Amino acid sequence: MVSVKSVLCSIASLYVACFSLFVLVDVYARPTNNSAARHDKANANGKDKDDNEIQPPNHVNGLKLEKGGFLNKDFHQEVFLGKEIEEFEEDSEPVKNRKKLISIFEKVDSNVDKKISASEMQRWIMEKTEEHFQQAAKENKMYFKTVDPDGDGQVSWDEYRIKFLVSKGFDEKQVAEKIKNNEELKIDEETQEVLDNLKDRWFQADEHPANHLLNEDEFLAFLHPEHSRGMLTFMVKEIIRDLDQDGDKTLTVSEFISLPVGTVENQEAQDIDDDWVKERRKEFEEVIDGDRDGIVTMDELVEYMDPMNEFSALNEAKQMIAVADENQDHYLELEEILKYSEYFTGSKLMNYAQSVHEEF
Repeated sequence: MVSVKSVLCSIASLYVACFSLFVLVDVYARPTNNSAARHDKANANGKDKDDNEIQPPNHVNGLKLEKGGFLNKDFHQEVFLGKEIEEFEEDSEPVKNRKKLISIFEKVDSNVDKKISASEMQRWIMEKTEEHFQQAAKENKMYFKTVDPDGDGQVSWDEYRIKFLVSKGFDEKQVAEKIKNNEELKIDEETQEVLDNLKDRWFQADEHPANHLLNEDEFLAFLHPEHSRGMLTFMVKEIIRDLDQDGDKTLTVSEFISLPVGTVENQEAQDIDDDWVKERRKEFEEVIDGDRDGIVTMDELVEYMDPMNEFSALNEAKQMIAVADENQDHYLELEEILKYSEYFTGSKLMNYAQSVHEEF
């Protein structure tokens, strides 16, 4: 006779197997335009620098839009924390993060009235953005040396192309010899497409009078378009090209919120995409479309993207304050910023507002 224990074990095993199959099916049913799949921030922000140090990063700290026109999900944290953003890791000790956040609050509160105004937040945003600029310039010096082995202070497209292909696993001597002799390089289609895009960007960074060589400053603009108005405009043109469906070189709200190619196959993915559309619609209508005419021109998008635009910094400051301004007095108090810490730092601080007075 079969024991009750054996029957229960069999049922449990069957349940686990069915649950595992359900999870597997659900994972593979998720769409390609799922937010997580759509944008891999860990790779985009240059953390894998061994492979991508001489390529323009997909993600630039302090820019509101990513390559391809995606909203920068970490923008608020980047312009609030500056170079300290790496210190606010999700696995950091909450008590330490609380003290860091209180310290930041005190720095932003320049007139020491224990609340942050829009002008104080604007000043802070500009300072933190400048920190990102300085960090990029510092890294650029190292990267420029990589592509300028002869140290003459100028880099040709061929010199850069050789270093790029070496970073992709090609033999440096063979590539250099073939380029010197104008021989065909056997490159896969994907790598060739990347090279073509980089070439367009390279010659765009070559300032007047063009000599097809980039100096250190021009190379910085090549890697970081936010350092050059001309390169920022070039980046905006690429974004409009990717999103503009009717070819009029402007964007409507419907073009800006259009989902990338992909099929929504379950409700969870549908909810994610609904949230994505709502977020982009709000950004378009309330922030990017300056004159509220339903059309975003190239000039409007450039102004929106310019990280050193003081007017945009003030608007951003007002937005950031509004998110946490529970008493609606148009200021940020310490209790409010601690309560909404996840928005400002990416780290959720538990029960911090209750212990604010212990710090003062």
